[in-house]
Amino acid sequence: MQSISTIGLDIAKSVFQVHGVDGTGQVVIRRQLKRRFVLSFFEKLSPCLVGIEACASSHYWSRELQALGHTVRLMPPAYVKPYVKRQKNDTTDAEAICEAVT
Repeated sequence: MQSISTIGLDIAKSVFQVHGVDGTGQVVIRRQLKRRFVLSFFEKLSPCLVGIEACASSHYWSRELQALGHTVRLMPPAYVKPYVKRQKNDTTDAEAICEAVT
């Protein structure tokens, strides 16, 4: 797998969406993760920048990912909304979060 520099993580109740890009902005990974596999997925990655939309559970995930060595930035949903290019769903939200965090 290529080196991932930035990840947009759209968190939900049971299935999370991951959108990762490399240093040049090319999409490296785009996938769904079940809640129980999120930490094991991020343990395997080298430290990178992770963007998460601020919500009730985002602070928990921020602490967990920072403990693994990642840099986490929480953003209000209003800052992410202008970056949504198409219809609103988890995949496009993760892509917008990834773009907005940079």
